[in-house]
Amino acid sequence: MLQNVLLEREIYSSEEHRMMQKMIQDFINNEMLDQMDEWEKNGMVNREIWERAGELGLLCIDMPEAYGGSGFDFSFSALFIEELAKKGVTGPGFSLHSDVVAPYLLKYGTEAQKQKYLPAMATGKMIASLGMTEPNCGSDLQAITTTAVDKGDHYLVNGQKTFITNGCMCDISLVAVKTRKGTETESISLLIIDSDSEGFKKGKPLKKIGMKAQDTCELFFDNVKVPKENLLGEEGSGFKIMMTELARERLIVALNAIGGAEGAIENTIEYTSTRTAFKQPIAAFQNTQFKLAECSTQLQVHQAFLDRCTLLLSKHQLTAESASIAKYSATEMHNKVVDECLQLFGGYGYMWDYPIARMYADNRVARIYAGTNEIMKLLIARGLYKELFEQMKANKRNK
Repeated sequence: MLQNVLLEREIYSSEEHRMMQKMIQDFINNEMLDQMDEWEKNGMVNREIWERAGELGLLCIDMPEAYGGSGFDFSFSALFIEELAKKGVTGPGFSLHSDVVAPYLLKYGTEAQKQKYLPAMATGKMIASLGMTEPNCGSDLQAITTTAVDKGDHYLVNGQKTFITNGCMCDISLVAVKTRKGTETESISLLIIDSDSEGFKKGKPLKKIGMKAQDTCELFFDNVKVPKENLLGEEGSGFKIMMTELARERLIVALNAIGGAEGAIENTIEYTSTRTAFKQPIAAFQNTQFKLAECSTQLQVHQAFLDRCTLLLSKHQLTAESASIAKYSATEMHNKVVDECLQLFGGYGYMWDYPIARMYADNRVARIYAGTNEIMKLLIARGLYKELFEQMKANKRNK
């Protein structure tokens, strides 16, 4: 039954979804899986896989056709995210590129910016990264120290970013900077910075516990001149933009989690059906059956909620609280499912040659990035006590 769960979900039931699913599966099985060892060795994927994804129309899927996208709704992007996660393909930072940076540009960019960047991003010939996190600043985005000083016709940028997905390969980076004095939120802006700009330097791929094939590095800015026309939105609006768009990023993490959990369960069903102990398949033991029953139940409950969130995002109605719930709960579920599945593999589950080992290492970071799960619980609580917190703020202002 589990192998057919994706097809049974109404959100992916259209003929267009089924056709895209088949194309995605062929792309992964025929063109990606055999390259994973090499990608892990290099600490990044190759540019050819990006351009191939662009040829297949799998980048910027929900961007309008006028800007090079496929013009589908977000559910098609969600399908791609889940299919990659099911097979443990964490190397290409497609989703950060297509489902985080591209929507920023589409929603807040000028027409000139959209025409310049989005079509090239849709082909995979231009790779994008997002520069938010700094060495001393993670979830607290108000505390960034990278500066952009107004020099008349350009900004002069100095600072450092870290843990940047697509950092080594990026052609452009959307970077959060401090541009002016004022409140912590009013001083933050977003700049589109071309990676070939003088003074823009990239660090080597960072060595991580998991997601070893994903290009993650530090970015350094040493008196980088950025034209004024590369400002995204209005000066000082960066924090508001980031807070508004983080809901989508957190939903993406949640979608990756349920895709990864489904892949882990499918691998474990296959393994326990063929692996024997005490002259019978491991699947014949009640403990195995109960553990996988628990995992499958949690997966399908989360699939139902994530399907709802995906539809809400497609209608631009997904709230920050719902996205936080999705990210927090789905990543916690994913962690438990993969841990239970690895246990059922026994010693082989600890071997890197088995996909479950990669899944175990890869999923841990999901409870950290896009806002830690502790921050997610804080945001959920703020939603529950919204009126109380607003009253407390009002009282503080009136003192």
